[in-house]
Amino acid sequence: MNSKIPSGAAVVLVHGAWGGAWVWQRVLDPLRAAGHRVFAVSLSGTGERAHQPQADITLQTHIDDVKAVIDCEELTEVVLVGHSYSGMVITGVADQMRGRIAQLVYLDAVVPLPGEAWSSRHTEDTRSQRRALIQAHGHLPATPPQGMGLNPEDFAWVERRQRPHPGGVYDSPLSFDAQAWSALPRTFIDCNRPALLTIAEFRKRVREQPGWQVFEIPTGHDAMVSAAPALLDILLPVAQRQVQARS
Repeated sequence: MNSKIPSGAAVVLVHGAWGGAWVWQRVLDPLRAAGHRVFAVSLSGTGERAHQPQADITLQTHIDDVKAVIDCEELTEVVLVGHSYSGMVITGVADQMRGRIAQLVYLDAVVPLPGEAWSSRHTEDTRSQRRALIQAHGHLPATPPQGMGLNPEDFAWVERRQRPHPGGVYDSPLSFDAQAWSALPRTFIDCNRPALLTIAEFRKRVREQPGWQVFEIPTGHDAMVSAAPALLDILLPVAQRQVQARS
């Protein structure tokens, strides 16, 4: 076995609700062409894994999915990127794999406080609607990607790939060591044209907490689809900084 340490950064990409590894298609090749090792995760019950039974899937299941990729690929000094809901996931992974995660990137994502769930900062109307859907279906059905600022072709591309999201993750609280988490380099990418309402609290939070590097992309919530070049302009330097930090 070749024990030589690869020259590029290890980058793990984690999609948001109703998504899958497929959402990252437009950024994978450029990141790899720059020499980075890139892994896009499909969380349990999502994407091509939507056939899996969803009843027992919780936030910890999704955290374990990402931890398994990091373990099986023997990754260290990971740049961990989470979109939307998966801000919850990458926060949990960073807490449970201390020493293996080097940087966190929140792509228009949830930025929780200890004890919060994905649902915690939603409006009461949103919580009521989503809990009713989970009660009725056992999951959160996929809905058309309205309000994402997608052109018609991209709208159709996303809509036909979306799958229901496991309902058991919605009210799962996350406990983590905020002091250890805050010691990690953290980047937030604010996608605000149009701005998704459910991310509003976190746009404010990262501008009030110390230690954040905040970027803005004038695009909708699914920047990896609608503005891949602009997203790469942020992700590539983040990955390169990790390479330089290791040197």
